[in-house]
Amino acid sequence: MTQRSSKRAFIARPADPERWIKAPEPRSSGNSDAAAFTARLTIDITPELRGRIKIVAFQRGLTVADMLRDLLAREFPPAEGDLP
Repeated sequence: MTQRSSKRAFIARPADPERWIKAPEPRSSGNSDAAAFTARLTIDITPELRGRIKIVAFQRGLTVADMLRDLLAREFPPAEGDLP
């Protein structure tokens, strides 16, 4: 009896990574044009950092998502020649 590996590939690698990265995510609720061009980003952080982020967002009257989007946009501005 052979033993099967329990490790599975998450997703196949795209043939054209540039096109894959820039492709909009399919959305079931078409609320706005901006929502059609969002992508989910998952990162691992400590519970302590998560708590600090949530407190600061609350103190500023923002959602965590909005605050982090603004921070990332400031830290990583569009490169010259990129589309807005």
